[in-house]
Amino acid sequence: MKRTVLGAAMVLMALSLSPAAEAKGCIKGAIVGGVAGHMAGHGVVGAAAGCAIGRHRANKEERRTGTGQPPAQSAH
Repeated sequence: MKRTVLGAAMVLMALSLSPAAEAKGCIKGAIVGGVAGHMAGHGVVGAAAGCAIGRHRANKEERRTGTGQPPAQSAH
């Protein structure tokens, strides 16, 4: 149990120091969700849900700060 928690903490620390990935929020959310799901006996489901929630929050933050790409204009 201690090794799992220590391992998860080390992975989270390493990810916080690494550059941003293309799938913002998904990787960190998947790790946190996978660890929480593992504790409940559903690691894969927790990782998938964590990825979805992390991506949703990253998109919301991107809209809030306006750092995303502007929508493409269609030529008529």
